Amino acid sequence: MAGTPRRVRTELGVYLRRRREAIEPESLGLARGRRRVTGLRREEVATFAGVSVDYYTRLEQGREASPSPQLLSALCRVFRLSEDERLHLHRLAGADAAQQRAPLGADVSPEIQALLDRWPMNPAFVYDEGQEILAANSLGRMLHQGFSRTDNFARMMFLDPFARVFYVEWERVARATVGALRQAWGKASVRAGIQDLVDGLADADADFAEMWDAHVVIGKSHKTKRILHPAVGQLTLEYHDFIVPAAQGLHLLVCDAPPGSTTEESLRLLGSLSPDAEAPMP
Repeated sequence: MAGTPRRVRTELGVYLRRRREAIEPESLGLARGRRRVTGLRREEVATFAGVSVDYYTRLEQGREASPSPQLLSALCRVFRLSEDERLHLHRLAGADAAQQRAPLGADVSPEIQALLDRWPMNPAFVYDEGQEILAANSLGRMLHQGFSRTDNFARMMFLDPFARVFYVEWERVARATVGALRQAWGKASVRAGIQDLVDGLADADADFAEMWDAHVVIGKSHKTKRILHPAVGQLTLEYHDFIVPAAQGLHLLVCDAPPGSTTEESLRLLGSLSPDAEAPMP
């Protein structure tokens, strides 16, 4: 435990407490009765996980940070964690054997940039674990018209007032953004780089601070977002997120619209407004 940073020990304990509070007693066959706590009691978690109440209490209080793989598996079952949440718990406990070692802000190769540019009808981006936007194609840059800065998805979401107009369901998208950042923070290899971003956002925006304190982990994969673009109006986009195999720690984000949809037509119009658009033939 001596080699585990105090902040991480505390985060592990807080995460366990948040997950304990989120479980309905009835889901485990327990009577709700008169409870002074939200969710489960510590002794109930300890019983279901097969450990002493004292040991589990030390975990939540940050006085113990090396739970066994068997205990981690048991806690995942008790708290009914998703795959993303399971991975996050293991990372906080220092039990992720496949941690990535790529630094934040890695360079984007010309080959990857060329790949983005081959999608003239799809806004596309490459970003890192700290949500820094490292590359975008022409339509991707046009998609974010109206933002004062377009360098980081999280900063755009919480520090630019335009985001609350741009995203029709701002709160849902904002919580997903924080959940993805929380998942990335769980990786020891990038935690230090992300911490400055998290601290700055928490100091600057109360909504971010509240969402971050909820300790919700949300993986990026496939989501639908409705946005209100200043030039072409409302768009409904499918956001597809991929890991870039050739560049550890980088993500490829591609936005798509159903063929023949109003959004597809709007994207075509948006592309024609880009300074990079080819001039029409005479």
